[in-house]
Amino acid sequence: MAKCLSSICAVHYVANGDFLKGIIAMPARRALEKEKINSLEKLSDYSEKEIINLHGFGKNTIEKLKVYMKENNVSFKD
Repeated sequence: MAKCLSSICAVHYVANGDFLKGIIAMPARRALEKEKINSLEKLSDYSEKEIINLHGFGKNTIEKLKVYMKENNVSFKD
């Protein structure tokens, strides 16, 4: 009997990198990983509006991300 792949993925999913670990929650980090955004430089190529439309992003997550980006002299594109 075949196993349900969605439950296997949910239980055994491991992120490849530590990008933004401790800054934003896993759902938002996975959304960035899915879009191949794995550095602040790549993140700065996107607007705030584009990022907030990703799964796992809300006002609180965006605010945390903006503070972290500002600390590292990076910002969203206009």
